Amino acid sequence: MTEHSNTPKEASPSVIAQQDAMLNALPFSDTRDFDDAARGFLGTIENAAISNPQGRTVWSLEPYGFLSTEAAPPTVNPSLWRQSRLNMHHGLFEVVPGVYQVRGLDIANMTLIEGERGVIVVDALTSIEGARAALDLYYKHRGMRPVAAVIFTHTHTDHWGGARGVLEEDALATGQVPLIAPNLFMEHAVSENIIAGPAMLRRAQYQFGPFLAKGVRGQVDCGLGKSMAAGSVALLRPTDLIMATGDWRMIDGVEFEFQMAPNSEAPAEMHFFIPRYKLLNLAENCTHNFHNLLPFRGADVRDALAWSKYLGEAMQLWDGKAEAMCGQHHWPVWGRERIGTMIRQQRDLYKFTHDQTIRLMNHGLNAAEIAETIQLPKSLEGAWHGRGYYGHIRHNVKAIYQKHLGWYDANPVNLDPLPPVESGKKYVEYMGGADAILARAHKDYDKGEFRFVAQALGHLVFAEPDNAAARALLADTLEQLGYAAESATWRNAYLFGAQELRQGMPKTPPRPPIPRETLAALRTSQLWDMLGVRLNGPKAEGKHIVLNWSFSDTGETFVLNLENCALTYIAGMQAEGADASFTLARATLDEVIGKLTSFPEAVAAGKVKLAGNPMRLAELMGLMDEFPRMFEIVEPKRAAVR
Repeated sequence: MTEHSNTPKEASPSVIAQQDAMLNALPFSDTRDFDDAARGFLGTIENAAISNPQGRTVWSLEPYGFLSTEAAPPTVNPSLWRQSRLNMHHGLFEVVPGVYQVRGLDIANMTLIEGERGVIVVDALTSIEGARAALDLYYKHRGMRPVAAVIFTHTHTDHWGGARGVLEEDALATGQVPLIAPNLFMEHAVSENIIAGPAMLRRAQYQFGPFLAKGVRGQVDCGLGKSMAAGSVALLRPTDLIMATGDWRMIDGVEFEFQMAPNSEAPAEMHFFIPRYKLLNLAENCTHNFHNLLPFRGADVRDALAWSKYLGEAMQLWDGKAEAMCGQHHWPVWGRERIGTMIRQQRDLYKFTHDQTIRLMNHGLNAAEIAETIQLPKSLEGAWHGRGYYGHIRHNVKAIYQKHLGWYDANPVNLDPLPPVESGKKYVEYMGGADAILARAHKDYDKGEFRFVAQALGHLVFAEPDNAAARALLADTLEQLGYAAESATWRNAYLFGAQELRQGMPKTPPRPPIPRETLAALRTSQLWDMLGVRLNGPKAEGKHIVLNWSFSDTGETFVLNLENCALTYIAGMQAEGADASFTLARATLDEVIGKLTSFPEAVAAGKVKLAGNPMRLAELMGLMDEFPRMFEIVEPKRAAVR
């Protein structure tokens, strides 16, 4: 019987055997990606280290120095080790003369396209500090040029969060620099992570592993890049929206041809081609990994069929025209033949996964059975850019199943199962108690049957969360699953679960207020929706509150109504006999929500005019939940939620 303590372990013999099999199965002798990742290098920042004005490090690759070794250690899947080493290339790179990329200063890339008088910035990274450092690095090697335009390829924060870092204050104030984005950019950029934001942020800790130590037994990569950047984030509203495929813009003397790709990797996303430079940019839809269709943090399920069709359409539009292709993650590809091959393989990767999932689904297989059955064709399995470093076919097929049929597999046994704690207790009882489970689990652990050991011990931990032996063995089991995982997100999830079982949840500061810029970007209706999901229904039992709101700066009016334990609103109206009425600037409401002032302070300062009983607003706000920054995931909730 293997002894289990509360410390990280070495890779087990069965995991080492899996790693050896991976080494023999994939074309590790193909080193073209390493050549491409280094091609055009002009210079960098030492260790890619970036600090904020207070001296706090917001990004650095120094902790990843262990990746300098070519051979993978037994505790890291060799395919993932290869991807992790490729993602270590950092600095400014020439794609073609006139087009440059800053890579490795964030999880995403900044692309810089030289125009007649200035430079066009494509995607502004996650943080203001990172974006400034990237632009300064470009200036150091290419000379000073004014920013002529900023393009956001899609709605995820790592592509727009640093925009203020590339624009001077006067450019922001005058609007003289166009900010170009796909249609519905603002709607999705502000909504995708707002309503379910608290849960998403906690789940993202498992996806990206920010609290894991960097190292061969910890976090090595995220698949798309090393990690998420820290630093300051601000959302800027676009001034020009691309509405349809075929739209074009002349930007600083450079022609851009655009293709819309909504509901692919992001709900609002676009591609472009630049004839002058014979450059194709497919944003995040054709990168050097199989992307995910449903990230662990949570999101709407992405449309694999549409994704494939957009790549096919890109081939129709530009096949044979592009001599270089770059994306907003990873490294470029050069040469018409290689570009065409990569796009076709990526197109077919998403189409195969979609179609075969639906085929097997129509044969009656459920999501887990499809994941166990499906196998990529050899032509795709051997393509490095199709490997599941960020997504993975085993969870992408489950996302497709969910998109079409939902969570329920139609077996009534799974229609209304007991929740984890209650079912855990019954499993433990049926299996003969904790000691019997642990004895069997130890034997199966030694045989390398980690997937079922994790399932069985998961029930035991939920039944007996303080059972130290169960927690330790489950942690060891998740760790071995993490060591074997080719997907960086799977590895991070397994290893972070193991760490929390051993050490508990990380201690974190309270959740910061929503940034004022983000609040300003939200429509007022989105603010009311955000308030509605905070309402504690049981506390609101029997209450009826009606409040009128009138915003002096936007001209909007609303009736906010609490009834039947639900908070609803009607736009463009005021209710007769409302409990209270408030007239204020929408900007004042933003200040209150952002905790820059309080409602009583705003009233005292004359920023709010009121009528009726203002205590009814206080009563309503007293019914709101404050969401915790952390909550238990691999063990039962310690605090009851009602």
